[in-house]
Amino acid sequence: MGKYFVKRLAMALVTIFLVTCVTFLLMNAVPGSPWLSEKTPSAATLAALNAKYGLDKPVIVQLGKYLENLLHGDFGVSLKMQKNRQVLSIILEMFPVSAKIGAIALGWAVLVGVPLGCLAAFKRGKATDSILRVVCTLGISTPSFVVASVLLVSFAGGIASLKIFPTIFDPALGWRSYVLPCFSLGFYPMCYTARQTRSAMLDSLNQEYIKTARAKGLKNGKIIFKHALRNALIPVITYLGPQVAFTLCGGFVVESVFSIPGLGRYLVQSIQNRDYPVIMGTTVFLASFIILMNMVVDILYKVADPRINLAKGGE
Repeated sequence: MGKYFVKRLAMALVTIFLVTCVTFLLMNAVPGSPWLSEKTPSAATLAALNAKYGLDKPVIVQLGKYLENLLHGDFGVSLKMQKNRQVLSIILEMFPVSAKIGAIALGWAVLVGVPLGCLAAFKRGKATDSILRVVCTLGISTPSFVVASVLLVSFAGGIASLKIFPTIFDPALGWRSYVLPCFSLGFYPMCYTARQTRSAMLDSLNQEYIKTARAKGLKNGKIIFKHALRNALIPVITYLGPQVAFTLCGGFVVESVFSIPGLGRYLVQSIQNRDYPVIMGTTVFLASFIILMNMVVDILYKVADPRINLAKGGE
């Protein structure tokens, strides 16, 4: 087990290094500058700004300096969005907002998706299964911004809307501000989780040990939730690992639609403003979080099925 996690940690560090290098090089390959706007500064001012922030040096030199600072926990400072403020402090301020909405969204997605998948598998070929498959297919194929926009028009604004929920996210309004963003953000993972659970449950229900349990006269509920579901959760856990990271770090489009002051919306704004340190810091943070969640998934494998040998899986 220890040897396995040492290997995974080494692979994680290499992955973060590659993500950082590729993102940095691609970002600098895009034409433009953080200082270009409607009112472009003079050549002397541009030269002074580039020299101050080290943007006048070759890209390889800039990359080396950035990696060196990153080893010391220095993500740099914002160039435009919140000028001269530490990027790490910005991330730590924005992340809790995205994480709270993401946690609620993912929580209801799992709590609803897994039982629906089990129900669809148990009712295979019947009307319940057909309805659930149609709903899940629509949920997977519909982009989140479409779901968010439809909900916004239907329940928050527009001529024929019910106007039950606010159009703009405001924590002061309580739970009503969270309903539409959390539903929009969690609808896709809920549908995907339900489909994954259904597929895995159908496979588990056809195994010999399930037939033996039925022959012993066990109740359907015990067969599904105690025996079949445990093995069926393995592919679901695999999917939820990276999905947790993406959801908690913020749904970029959903946060933009509902004007949520979270990390996802801020990243979009930083890209539009070419705030390089913020882009880099958020990308490194997101990559690290995804890698961490993948390692947590490996541990959950062992919890879900004690027969899994992680040490052999790492060789």
